[in-house]
Amino acid sequence: MNGIGLSNIKNILEYEREREGFRDRIIEIKKARRIGVGDLFSFVFENRDTVLFQIQEMVRAERIIDEGKIQEEIDSYAELLPGPRTLSATMFIELQDQATIRQTLEKFLGITGVGIVRLEIGDRHIVNAHFEGGREEEESGRVSAVQYGKFPMDQQAFEGFMNGSAPVYLVIDHPNYKARAHLSETNLEALRSDLRQAA
Repeated sequence: MNGIGLSNIKNILEYEREREGFRDRIIEIKKARRIGVGDLFSFVFENRDTVLFQIQEMVRAERIIDEGKIQEEIDSYAELLPGPRTLSATMFIELQDQATIRQTLEKFLGITGVGIVRLEIGDRHIVNAHFEGGREEEESGRVSAVQYGKFPMDQQAFEGFMNGSAPVYLVIDHPNYKARAHLSETNLEALRSDLRQAA
């Protein structure tokens, strides 16, 4: 997959002209990459287009025109790009009740531990999510409602994912939350496309 560089970022005026159409296209792209797991968690698997959109939106919102500052935004979002044999996802804990958000989030302490969130490819391959550090603090009980994770596959798991012969599930196995979602063929086609581009 091609990375994102300064030449890919439109200036604010150019982007404003194209924003509505770009946003509509991203909404469609995300539909195939959004997966709900139970009632409270959802995942959006990222690709180059979704990451580029986030950068453009940040540049627009912050009115950033300095190239050095724009590069900082590119660098900060680069980790969201999928890589060779690696899917990338943003995980959302979707809480609506403002009065109980902190209390509920505390129940999910440990959610970023290895093996808690994973892909299961048939009954032969498990791909554990590895989350960005600093978004969960055991001492304070703080857990961010937004987490960024990678799903790195070894060669066998990658082949199992790409060949389509086994069902694939996105699983959360936390003491306070257990749920799984079956990835549809639409989901899988989109994610396989991202992996092919990242190869």
